[in-house]
Amino acid sequence: MTGDDIFYTASDGLALHARSYGPSTGAPAIVCLHGLTRNHKDFEPMIAALGMPARFISVDVRGRGQSARDPNPANYNPAIYAGDVLVLLDQLKLDRVHLIGTSMGGIISMILMTMIPDRISRVVLNDIGPIVEQAGLQRIMTSAAPASGFESWSAAAEAIAHAQAVPYPGLSPEDWMAFARRTCRAEDNGLVVPDFDPAIITPAPDKPPGLAARIGMWRLFAKMKPAPLLVIRGGHSDILSAKTADKMVRRHKRSSLATIPGVGHAPLLNEPESLRAIRHFLGETAG
Repeated sequence: MTGDDIFYTASDGLALHARSYGPSTGAPAIVCLHGLTRNHKDFEPMIAALGMPARFISVDVRGRGQSARDPNPANYNPAIYAGDVLVLLDQLKLDRVHLIGTSMGGIISMILMTMIPDRISRVVLNDIGPIVEQAGLQRIMTSAAPASGFESWSAAAEAIAHAQAVPYPGLSPEDWMAFARRTCRAEDNGLVVPDFDPAIITPAPDKPPGLAARIGMWRLFAKMKPAPLLVIRGGHSDILSAKTADKMVRRHKRSSLATIPGVGHAPLLNEPESLRAIRHFLGETAG
């Protein structure tokens, strides 16, 4: 897609990257935050399909895409990522933004609401909430284990299709190739490798979080109340349960829920149901 690269420097000196799509002035700014192993390209299908008169700023979280790999793996955590996003907003002089956060990007969005609630207009949480289902987390950590490399793009697409067949049963071979090209990169030796630092992958905990951690996450979610909220859930998500999604909507009085049939964790956001929900939710301010 046509866009403009944004290079900036984190507070600790790490070189970071984002990409801007659409008009740079005179349009609402929508900041897109990807999941654990994805990058800024994850939102390109959504941006292209929406066709909204808005500026989309899609971030490469540190350790992914064109952002530098962090020499200290301890910095691969959502609190640090949120601080990086704040640096980006300040560099771009953006006083008010919408947020779209997929999975880990949704956790970053929640943290940003505790940091700069007055600068966030609306939030879309894509298949994430205060409670993350243990089985889904273990599946993600297992399937995300980086491969040593694939000999071709076709081999990469086939491997990704095998690993992600459960959440995305309806994708065609062409879709899987596009998926591979969004999530992998070709190295100088010709190998195709996942486009992230392997150090971001840590073993999933054996047990679900305790009571104190669960209470803490619901308290974090409560900080979302100043901004209207759209919760998107994959119809057979193993990360965000229907029970948790319903509870989120009950607790946030200015929220709505869109359940996307035929997909798991996480919707790609170019599904017709996702597009309708996002257009409706952002239409008043991005239209």
